[in-house]
Amino acid sequence: MNTQAKPREAAPVRGVAVPAEFDDIVAWVAWLYYADELTQSEIAATLSVSRATIVKLLQDARERGAVTIRINQEAASRTRLSRALASKFKLAAAHVIPTLPGAALTPRLGEAGARVLGQDLRTGDTVGVAWGRTVLAVAEKMPQPDEPGPYTVVQVCGSSAGSAVEFSPELCSSVLASRIKARCANLLAPAVLSNTALREQLLAEPPLVNQFALIRSANRVLFGVGDVAGPATVRAAGLASGEEIDAYVKRGAVGVLIGRFIDREGRHMIGDLDGRMIGITLDELKALPNRLCVAGGPEKTQALRAALRGGYITHLVTDAGAAAALLDEPD
Repeated sequence: MNTQAKPREAAPVRGVAVPAEFDDIVAWVAWLYYADELTQSEIAATLSVSRATIVKLLQDARERGAVTIRINQEAASRTRLSRALASKFKLAAAHVIPTLPGAALTPRLGEAGARVLGQDLRTGDTVGVAWGRTVLAVAEKMPQPDEPGPYTVVQVCGSSAGSAVEFSPELCSSVLASRIKARCANLLAPAVLSNTALREQLLAEPPLVNQFALIRSANRVLFGVGDVAGPATVRAAGLASGEEIDAYVKRGAVGVLIGRFIDREGRHMIGDLDGRMIGITLDELKALPNRLCVAGGPEKTQALRAALRGGYITHLVTDAGAAAALLDEPD
């Protein structure tokens, strides 16, 4: 093989969805053949393509060096992490991207999360959307799904009107809906109200009754996990005052899920904020069938572990460093 030859671009294969932990179909086919030891015919049947296509993809993999020991070890590690995470936390699927020192993690998690969500979307789906930097990154990277729709995107937590943050719930929902050409149902009420009585009055209004009926009918939901220390997203968003957040932390809070605080075992820590909040509850979250969480980085590990222990996640996109840390600690 001429090692100086320029690697060829992977030929697109129509209708084949590539798992998010692989860069493209060439890397995936190489993994199935060299690591999982499937035959070319078995891979062709799995992907619903011809055996000649598999032969061509394996040739591409060899020519561009995708099956060298170095690359194979990296891909094997990421795939083992995915399988181990899914097994340990009883997930339907886990997708792990490389941890690259010096590279911004949020955009890369967003791209991987968008690939996973895009591959799974089916005509008629209703997708609940939370908020946060990573959720917005997913929305911004979202490809047009293979199936034509229609789709519905529904905002699952109240709006942050007046907040200066660039990852508000209404923006995350609107961007995702625009990307997939979906109907967008924004939740037109503040995320946190001044008192419980006002919350009860608003929730009884027909527009909000209908909104929450739509939220509960969603078959997918996209959300992230927030930590509670330092420059945490929940602090930057102005969802609660520093004193209110600190009070939850003193009681044992280690993370935030869609505005709700959880302890290290994933238990919902009910406090004054819950009585004033407009948005999906954690019980309602767990009732939705497909719950895609996109989160990573060392600062999120404790909160992510708590969310996994609490059973809030069915599908996870994270990075290799966070995955390894999650697996290191015994249950």
